[in-house]
Amino acid sequence: MGGTVAADGVTARDLGLRGPRGWAFRAVSFEAGPGSLITIEGPSGSGRTCLLLALTGRMKPAEGTATVAGAELPRRMAAVRRVSALAHVPGVTDLDPALTVAEHLSERALLQRRFGDSLRALLRPRQEGRAARRERIESALRAAGLDLESLPKGARTAVRDLERAEALRLSLALALIARPRVLGVDDTDLKLSDVERVAIWELLRSIAASGTTVLAVCSEAPDGTVRVSTAGTAEEAVDSGTDEGTDRTDDDSDTETESDTESDENGTDGKEAADAIAQAGRA
Repeated sequence: MGGTVAADGVTARDLGLRGPRGWAFRAVSFEAGPGSLITIEGPSGSGRTCLLLALTGRMKPAEGTATVAGAELPRRMAAVRRVSALAHVPGVTDLDPALTVAEHLSERALLQRRFGDSLRALLRPRQEGRAARRERIESALRAAGLDLESLPKGARTAVRDLERAEALRLSLALALIARPRVLGVDDTDLKLSDVERVAIWELLRSIAASGTTVLAVCSEAPDGTVRVSTAGTAEEAVDSGTDEGTDRTDDDSDTETESDTESDENGTDGKEAADAIAQAGRA
């Protein structure tokens, strides 16, 4: 495929990321337009989470290029981070089991106002700012399909008391508070029932249909998505015998990345993901 997708689309050309134990993934190429639901499919340990973090500007590729929402990777990682958000990524977006749903939402909205919004938003009168935060939270909850009234104690329900699908929806709502142009979701279908899995995929389709490009890690992608497979890419890279290292230069941002561990179907950590992140650093 040739050319570059503009706006909020995502492309990758021979993208690869190398860790201390070898390549987490390599030779990944695809093209997706704005508002696509992109599924990163493969078995545990095949570099799915690393690819998700690379495409959202949190990990620096060792080779190849990508274009996300008009910004080129790896040169403009900071620009990609500004327009993307992550949900349900172990070690990166973990929910605090002791906090309530309301506390998580309020904290995220306050952080968004302080660090993500414009200076004009910061200078709003206090009452106007509160109203804007409430509206942003309610909009994110609607988009994530999380009905607070359906929870055992409403907004005061502790995260430890949420069902897995409810916790996933809360994580999505927290990410959507930032109103990202690109949304990355890890372990989308992990430990969900068939009914829950269908509902979550329908939810992600609706988010994509609203204009947000969605990147979703899964073990098996549903039909009607832009499928990107990491299966076999790391093994093929090892067989090639290459000794290429990770380029640590970055014209638009620092090169450090966020911590992450990839979980398989049984919830065990992905060694390949952890090693690749250790090589790349922290963001």
